[in-house]
Amino acid sequence: MEQLPLLSGLEYLKKMASGELPGAPIASHLNMDLVEVIEGSVTFTSTPDESLYNPIGTVHGGLVCAVLDSALGCAAHSTLPAGMGYTSIEIKVNYLRPVLADSGPLRCTGTVTKPGRRVIFAEGEVVDKNGKTVATASGSLLVFPLGNPKN
Repeated sequence: MEQLPLLSGLEYLKKMASGELPGAPIASHLNMDLVEVIEGSVTFTSTPDESLYNPIGTVHGGLVCAVLDSALGCAAHSTLPAGMGYTSIEIKVNYLRPVLADSGPLRCTGTVTKPGRRVIFAEGEVVDKNGKTVATASGSLLVFPLGNPKN
């Protein structure tokens, strides 16, 4: 995290994807890996298992939403200069089909649709191992200067 304010968002995410920098801690809980990074777009994979099932026997929608939120956020981050951060303002998810343990690996791509200095807009899509769309999202992200994390 100490390199975060020193690198552009694109540089930071590329180092995460290559393994030079560790991924976000939440990624291990979601069986999620950052696999592609270009300016304005990122792709994650996530491999669900039965530990993520809800009471009706499908993967909880919260997993899909969290992966989408990560993809939208990182897509936004990829457009930011060094010293700038972001946080989600809102996200809207459309769940299109159920996800099961054997649906994965899921592939989630987030893409910036409107960059900005204060607010960034992005869209995302999750597809299953067969290429079928299981969910889509749109969201907005607030851009802000990173402070000294020790203050």
